[in-house]
Amino acid sequence: MCLAVPGRVLDVEDRDGTRMATVDFGGVVKDVCLEYLPDLKVGEYAIVHVGFALQRLDEESARRTLELFENLGMLQEEFGDPWEQAAAQGPAQQPPHHTTAPEVQQ
Repeated sequence: MCLAVPGRVLDVEDRDGTRMATVDFGGVVKDVCLEYLPDLKVGEYAIVHVGFALQRLDEESARRTLELFENLGMLQEEFGDPWEQAAAQGPAQQPPHHTTAPEVQQ
């Protein structure tokens, strides 16, 4: 699943002609493109989807949404380490191995 997640802008800079931000998503920090919201400032919140800030959001709405996503485990699903998630699920089920050769019908 790929969520649109609210995040708080920590830093804004120009990278090779593209306006970029460092954004905090409730403890997970990612780089985000600001081309759709070029006037977004440090301290403001935005809805981010696939690495692009799409819509400005007020702080209260952002905090409530992040809390809901956290409670539902959706932040871990979205931002967590896929290897860690796979390990937490336990070993994959393997088909049973045959220890004896099958009988040949003649």
